[in-house]
Amino acid sequence: MKIVLMEPLGVAAEKVSEMAEVFNSQGHEFVAYDSIAVDEEEMIARAKEADGLMIANHPLPAAVIDAAANLKMISVAFVGVDHIALDSCKERGIVISNAAGYCDDAVAELALGMSLTLLRNGRECDLVTREGKTRVGLVGNELAGKTVGIIGTGAIGLRTAELFKAFRCNLIGYSRSERKEAKTLGLTYKSLIEVMEESDIISVHTPLTGATKGMINRDLIAKMKPDALFINVARGPIVDNQALADALNAGLIRGAGIDVFDMEPPLPAEEPLHQAKNIWLAPHVAFATKESIERRAQITFDNVTAWMDGTPQNVKE
Repeated sequence: MKIVLMEPLGVAAEKVSEMAEVFNSQGHEFVAYDSIAVDEEEMIARAKEADGLMIANHPLPAAVIDAAANLKMISVAFVGVDHIALDSCKERGIVISNAAGYCDDAVAELALGMSLTLLRNGRECDLVTREGKTRVGLVGNELAGKTVGIIGTGAIGLRTAELFKAFRCNLIGYSRSERKEAKTLGLTYKSLIEVMEESDIISVHTPLTGATKGMINRDLIAKMKPDALFINVARGPIVDNQALADALNAGLIRGAGIDVFDMEPPLPAEEPLHQAKNIWLAPHVAFATKESIERRAQITFDNVTAWMDGTPQNVKE
């Protein structure tokens, strides 16, 4: 079989060679590219003879999948798979495995960090200190005792809830399906409207699907408390970001921490959140820690090995 790593995974070439030895030892061909394809034509050239592909978070369009006549499996070094032409894969019966669990801690920690920084005026404190000023006007709030609404209680949402619980927060949540582990932790499931209305901090962790795209709309944002914080480290299109920016600029909510947008950074100048008040923007870094990136690469290779052995893992339906 021919296995192709379509783009770099953020680990050293030596580490890639080490992980690929399992393929070479079994007589398979392994090809790794250390750059991102510049266009669809180059992607097709890389993928056309592959039996298995390994990709990260750059789009894999239908034209590339259709051109890869031998393609049977895609291992995605990411949790979400919405950047892949899923219908084309489904028609061909192509197995898709993701890197489930690789960044649970990383994403949850950033959600918590954004909340603490916003509550304690972290960026403003740094600025006034450098300017020789004092703490006047920068009295913050404690996290303890706050009601945190977790939207999406999958693995990352559950880990986020655990971290907030350690700070003695009250937990409520909304999710497509209720999890026993969340209830054991003390999280109370409520309707989405109730979570938006009752939370001091809202943290979004649901995947991007047809049902969740635009789910957090203008009407729901309007139901938030005026002193509430909104955190999104999941997917940008889940939220109406223009409505969020409008709410921030009008002072309808206290602040927001946003790591994901309608497109991948760099952001265009017209991105509405650029001009929003009381917001901490990050360039899609929630998943990006040294530990998580190394873990992601290993899972991505392990997925291919498991598929070759006839026991595919982390399969996305």
